[in-house]
Amino acid sequence: MNHAEFQSQVDVSRETFERLEAYVALLTKWNTAINLVSPSTISQIWSRHILDSAQIYGLAPENPNIWCDLGSGGGLPALVVSIMAKDIRPGLSMTCIESDLRKATFLRTVARELDLKLTVRSERIEKAEPQSADILSARALAPLNALCGFAKRHLRPGGVAIFPKGENYRQEVHEALENWSFQLDTYPSKTHPNAVILKIGEISRV
Repeated sequence: MNHAEFQSQVDVSRETFERLEAYVALLTKWNTAINLVSPSTISQIWSRHILDSAQIYGLAPENPNIWCDLGSGGGLPALVVSIMAKDIRPGLSMTCIESDLRKATFLRTVARELDLKLTVRSERIEKAEPQSADILSARALAPLNALCGFAKRHLRPGGVAIFPKGENYRQEVHEALENWSFQLDTYPSKTHPNAVILKIGEISRV
């Protein structure tokens, strides 16, 4: 997939698309010095990373105020979400929790250059102050059981978590249900035939 094919699948304004292109350029440039994404995926960046993150944004509830992204790394999905929300949901504030200082510097640089409403907390997820977020996301970070613990800490009551998962998601759900109770909706991934996106709410420990 190239950027033109991305545009055919995701309806964004010209300004939003230009910001996404600027982000891709910065990610590609910085990736030579910091391993933000696997170098082998750079050639498929629009499908493997941008579209994959855009579909997470598409599952968000209406009008959230605070979105918290955990282990943000190269900004996927956090920077993509923030770019897509900039014009159509200007009230949305993105918080990234990323303990790696170099990756946190990258996130802050992109946010500054693209004028995004995004803040970065350079600390460990389990030590960070609870964020009381409306939406929580994490991509390729941890098994669902651990993510539920993070979500319980950083989501407000009534908030939802959105987690993309691979083909072993059923096993992760089964293991998480040994410790947690939650409402679960599952959506097929647009970018990986065996992957899904889990949308989870009403998380409580059993």
